[in-house]
Amino acid sequence: MKYKKILLTGGSGKLGQAIASSGYFGLLLAPSRKELDITKFSTVERFFNKHSIDAVVHCAALARMAECEEDPVKAISANIIGTSNLVMAVLSEEKKSKEKNKGKELQKKIRFIHISTDGVYAGTKGNYSEKDAAIPYNKYGWTKLGAECPVNLLSDFCIIRTSFFDPKNIKFEESAVDAYSSKMPINELVKAIHIMLESGFIGTINIGADKRSDYERYKGFKPSLKPCRLKDILNKVPFNMAYDASLNTELWIDFQSNRKQAKNNNKI
Repeated sequence: MKYKKILLTGGSGKLGQAIASSGYFGLLLAPSRKELDITKFSTVERFFNKHSIDAVVHCAALARMAECEEDPVKAISANIIGTSNLVMAVLSEEKKSKEKNKGKELQKKIRFIHISTDGVYAGTKGNYSEKDAAIPYNKYGWTKLGAECPVNLLSDFCIIRTSFFDPKNIKFEESAVDAYSSKMPINELVKAIHIMLESGFIGTINIGADKRSDYERYKGFKPSLKPCRLKDILNKVPFNMAYDASLNTELWIDFQSNRKQAKNNNKI
C-alpha cells in the first residue's frame, strides 16, 4: 500500500461502508462523528495531531437533497465548512512538516480524495466534461460545488465527480424513462476511488458508467420496477432533479488505458 494511514470520512454512510469493507485500502481510520466532527475545526485539528495521516478519502456529506433544501445551513455546515476544515488541517500539517524539514527535500504531502457529484452540472443537456460550466440545479449541488473550492487549494488532490447506486438495495418502486445519468454500481466506484488514491493524478475527473435512463439502469437489478416520467417524480419531491446528468468520461477512460499500458510495460 502506498499510504500507511488513510482517514476515511463518512465511514457510516453507504459509500464509506463499501470502502471500509472492500479490503483495497489497507489501514483505514474511520472515526464516528463523536470521534471526528468535521464541522468543528478544533476536533479536526485534534484528530490530525493525534494521528499521522498520510491520505484522506472524504466521503462525508449531507447528501439527502430534501434535507439540503429544507435546511441549507446544515448543508453548508456539513458539505462546505466540513470540507474546508479538513483542507485547513491538511494544509496545517503540511506547513508544520515544511517548517520541520526546512532545507530538506522530504516534506510531507497528504493525498486528498474528494467525492463530489454530477449534480454540480446543470443537468439539462448531458455529456458533461470537466471543462463544462458548473451550474448546479439544486441546493445540494451548490453546497457540493462549494466544497470543491477549498480542495483546489491543496497540492495533492483528486476531485471525483460521480453518481452511484447500490444494485442490491433499490428502494423505490418506479423510475423515470426520460431521466438520464452515468450512475455506476457502488462496488465499481470503490475500485475507481482506490485507483485514483494510488495514482498521481491531480485535478478533477468525471467517473461514471455509460449514459442510460434511470429506468433502464435499475430494471435489470429490480425486475418489479415500474416506468414513469420525470415530471411525475418532480411533482412528489421538494427539489429539482436532472433531466440529463450523463457524464463525458473520456478523461477517465484515457487514464485507465494509460495506466494499463504502463502496467504492461512494468512502469507501475
